[in-house]
Amino acid sequence: MRDDIMVSKPRILGFLCHWCCYAAADAAGVARFQYPPHIRVIRVMCTGRIDPVFILEGFLQGADGIFVGG
Repeated sequence: MRDDIMVSKPRILGFLCHWCCYAAADAAGVARFQYPPHIRVIRVMCTGRIDPVFILEGFLQGADGIFVGG
């Protein structure tokens, strides 16, 4: 575990289904809700099409956690 995780917020990468979770996140944006800046969202057409390499690459690029919502 990295030492800086304890003092900073974890960086989260989210893969969100266009038809389900991303639609809800988009509606929240229209209502002017905000999510924390340490969360990054990537819209995918279907979470079933996410290559496991994408998740591994997220960790290699510094993400502390990955969220897949479909």
